[in-house]
Amino acid sequence: MQSEPTRQSIRHRPTRLVFRHDREPDNISCVEPSNPVVRRFVAALNAGDKQAFFAALTSDATMSDDGSERDLKEWTEREIFSSNGHMNVESEAADGRSLIARYSNSTWGEMRTAWRFELSGDQIARIETGQA
Repeated sequence: MQSEPTRQSIRHRPTRLVFRHDREPDNISCVEPSNPVVRRFVAALNAGDKQAFFAALTSDATMSDDGSERDLKEWTEREIFSSNGHMNVESEAADGRSLIARYSNSTWGEMRTAWRFELSGDQIARIETGQA
């Protein structure tokens, strides 16, 4: 019997706090990602800025959600832009390419999520997300 491969454990660590005054008191702080590419992605997502969001991605970027491949444009329209998606980053690992965040939208409410990013130069080539 073959054993299943194990994933390398990623340690998340809080970094610089950013205080938000437009949130309720229990959501006043979040971690600002240290990786500049991921930081641009999170800022564009939270601003609802489609142009900046897609500029942070390669033209052939791919994604998965809870282990299932998704059409990136359809998923982001449904889960982010049409439903007021917002990400409060709690911690990061892998030089800012792995995040744990409280993600909320008007469809699902708030949930704790994991985000992993594969980069190509100064853009994101792949996003893997799912419940943490």
